[in-house]
Amino acid sequence: MTNTTHFGYKTVSEDEKVHEVAKVFHSVAAKYDVMNDLMSGGLHRIWKTFTIAQAGVRPGFKVLDIAGGTGDLSKAFAKQAGPSGEVWLTDINESMLRVGRDRLLNKGLVTPTLLCDAEKLPFPDNYFDRVSVAFGLRNMTHKDAALAEMRRVLKPGGKLLVLEFSKVAAPLQKPYDVYSFSVLPWLGQRIAGDAESYRYLAESIRMHPDQETLKTMMETAGLERVQYFNLTAGVAALHTGIKL
Repeated sequence: MTNTTHFGYKTVSEDEKVHEVAKVFHSVAAKYDVMNDLMSGGLHRIWKTFTIAQAGVRPGFKVLDIAGGTGDLSKAFAKQAGPSGEVWLTDINESMLRVGRDRLLNKGLVTPTLLCDAEKLPFPDNYFDRVSVAFGLRNMTHKDAALAEMRRVLKPGGKLLVLEFSKVAAPLQKPYDVYSFSVLPWLGQRIAGDAESYRYLAESIRMHPDQETLKTMMETAGLERVQYFNLTAGVAALHTGIKL
């Protein structure tokens, strides 16, 4: 029997989801940063800056950036970890990873990049001081398996940071829905020539666990001192947890 999962609002086989998510990100890779700025009014940069500050990366740290895409977090972490550190930019999508790698090289940052699946990380136990995933967890089929893998590769005392779209405050729900399901696909069509991918992104946000549910999932994966910070009234949230 084939296992099923969600691709946006559709129910699909797990294999089909992997294929469909890959198609979305192959399609949007070239315009990803432009669209992020337009979609969030530049707020994603503030959310990422907050995440970088909470990470507290120091010289010599080993850092894993999962679903790192175009490399915003890796770029900051590589500068903070310095030449004695080790920052890995990883993504499951080759198109996104290529954009990220090129951006880092253009900034003079030579840091390892790797095509890999967050549910099966090719790293040893207890290796990284920090693991981050920004706007990637909701696209993963087995989020519990991915969170367990992130914890596995963390050193004792290491921190996981999960930045993701989340559940907005109730007064904003209606205008946010209008924006997500009308404006976003229109922007996607105008800027990236792809309305469907941005319709999926809006749906995938609604299907993602809310703040408390994700907190519980991180605790179930074995992380301690899990907390979250609502950003822009819950449009996004940063969850952090420690491996003790």
